[in-house]
Amino acid sequence: MERNHASAEELMVALRAGEVTSVELTEDAIARIERDDEVINAICVRDFDRARAAAHAADRARARGEDAPLLGLPVTVKECYDIAGLPTTWGLPPHRDHVPAEDAVQVSRVRAAGAVVLGKTNVPLGLQDIQTFNEIYGTTGNPWDLERTAGGSSGGSAAALAAGFGALSLGSDLAGSLRTPAHFCGVYAHKPTLGLVATRGMVPPSEPALPAEFDLAVAGPMARTARDLTLLLDVMAGPDPLTHGVAYRLALPPARHERLGDFRVLVLEDHPYLPTGSAVQAAVNRVADALADDGARVERHSPLLPDLAEAAHLYMRLLISGATARFPLASEEELRTRVAGLSADDRSLDAVRLRALVSSHRDWMAANHRREVHRHGWRQLFAEFDVVVCPITPTPAFPHDHQATPLERRIDIDGVEHPYFDQLVWAGLATMPGLPATAVPAGRSPEGLPVGVQLIGPMFEDRTPLRLAELLERKIGGFRAPPR
Repeated sequence: MERNHASAEELMVALRAGEVTSVELTEDAIARIERDDEVINAICVRDFDRARAAAHAADRARARGEDAPLLGLPVTVKECYDIAGLPTTWGLPPHRDHVPAEDAVQVSRVRAAGAVVLGKTNVPLGLQDIQTFNEIYGTTGNPWDLERTAGGSSGGSAAALAAGFGALSLGSDLAGSLRTPAHFCGVYAHKPTLGLVATRGMVPPSEPALPAEFDLAVAGPMARTARDLTLLLDVMAGPDPLTHGVAYRLALPPARHERLGDFRVLVLEDHPYLPTGSAVQAAVNRVADALADDGARVERHSPLLPDLAEAAHLYMRLLISGATARFPLASEEELRTRVAGLSADDRSLDAVRLRALVSSHRDWMAANHRREVHRHGWRQLFAEFDVVVCPITPTPAFPHDHQATPLERRIDIDGVEHPYFDQLVWAGLATMPGLPATAVPAGRSPEGLPVGVQLIGPMFEDRTPLRLAELLERKIGGFRAPPR
């Protein structure tokens, strides 16, 4: 078994059989990071001394006959999670020396499950980009092509998994931050249903680590196989014990189906606000064909689908107003002047984003009301379908673009430029209503880059898209290690 790119499940079998020790796995991972990460820059904070100590402790526990879901397994954690004794900066230079004294609830959970934490993975500034770079830790490259982004904001985690730095990683998702890096790096990720996974201790360094119900953001698992996502989600799932009690656990219903041919699937590849690039279209169709080949019911249209244009508007309004509340802009007066200059019938997403930067609480309440209407629409759709298959972004990984003003960046889709942040509409399709979505590898672009798609499922039925991901992995293949 090639340990560094083995699945977590395979490694746990080997650990339980005594074929390998946690110390050996940990030393292998550390050696690989020390050899390869200088050029990738996925692991921004190393914690090797404590990892070695945890690995020795795991081996001693196993020798005593103990076991746990992740006992002895090396993992990584996104930089935005608090880990006692390590910096949590969110890539923000004023907070480069912020060191929390307590682990985030999810770090506590993976440690309690026996995981060995190797260190923290890189993020963009304030977690607010589709790429991963910041002044403190530098730029994370894509292991498939170092001149291209690994995605964001969990780009360090996706790059670490693709490079073989640990078997699992903790990430988070507000604007595709789990799914986009997985798509760009050829790995798996799962955005859980909003509220399924506790998030305490995953906060900007300026804020206290208190229980909070985020409006859009979730914590979630990243891995190299679909089954590994379920393994880690089962450790992560459940509300905060500070608000729900230590013994409370939320039982997720089983997957709706166990066979590929039993699934009812709606396939989407076109969006009213921007085209889908040819490489991503091919990936969506590859998945659709695989489903149809096994007898699944595959449809391309449904009158039950909530309006995609309004969904994009609502998502941008909620996303930008929330981001502005957390990271205020310097000149609100200038923004209001720019908004006043917009045409009343300008419905572009650039205009939506600009208006959201100065929106009021009343504006947010109106958007939230429309969100509930969309949630009801999704409930009706999922009475007729089990999963929606669609893009994550319109292109594979793109070259690094560090232009200082992100709102002025452009994304090239088959030779035509579009506003950079318009590519978030596909990620927002699941995020805005809080639905679960699993990112799965679905082939390669003509340039040899990974291309993924997302499987969106019904609220709190996370096991349904996860099971479909597992079945598709058997049918069309999954993770493949990038050429060194």
